[in-house]
Amino acid sequence: MAFHQVRFPLDIALGAQGGPVRATDVTTLASGREERNSRWAHARRRYNAGYGIKSRADMLAVLAFFEERRGRFHSFLWRDGIDFSSSENGGTPTATDQEIGTRDGETTAFQLVKRYGANFDPYLRPITKPVAGSVAVAVDAVPVGPGAFSVDLLTGVVTLDFAPGPGAVVTAGFEFDVPVRFDTDRLDVEMSGFDAAMAPSIPLIEVIGE
Repeated sequence: MAFHQVRFPLDIALGAQGGPVRATDVTTLASGREERNSRWAHARRRYNAGYGIKSRADMLAVLAFFEERRGRFHSFLWRDGIDFSSSENGGTPTATDQEIGTRDGETTAFQLVKRYGANFDPYLRPITKPVAGSVAVAVDAVPVGPGAFSVDLLTGVVTLDFAPGPGAVVTAGFEFDVPVRFDTDRLDVEMSGFDAAMAPSIPLIEVIGE
């Protein structure tokens, strides 16, 4: 298996359905009270690309993509039509969108993250697949020139050419994709008209660590 740094056809992805899934064990005690345990540190996103297919051309594009990925075997990039920007409102990213570190004067490498929530129990999601050319960085709200840092597009780690001073706040803005794979080895296709096709279900699932 391998990770293919290629994005699922964007026009089809934007018509898909899906979002984050979590795994929570809920036990009801004899008293009626509940005990809950979250089994995953991070949500795992699921999508159904079948909703985005509108034509025979769409279906042929997905068929070719599916075959090249060998079904569930290889993973690839997916654009979430709702959640693809570091901006809280989903707008254009800015260098101060997300805090990615407050450091000690020696550290130069920082993992991109996106924060969800506010005061109760905010969730920090590691971002491992930033979009090339979309990452902007600032130190204490002062933008860092593009020649003064590098970005690993396979891990989401930003490396500065210098170590920010002790207590300096490093922030970043970016667009990102989700690493996914097909969650089926079978592609059911239905020709619904002369130039129309349907695929009732094309499930995709986020892969962790790729």
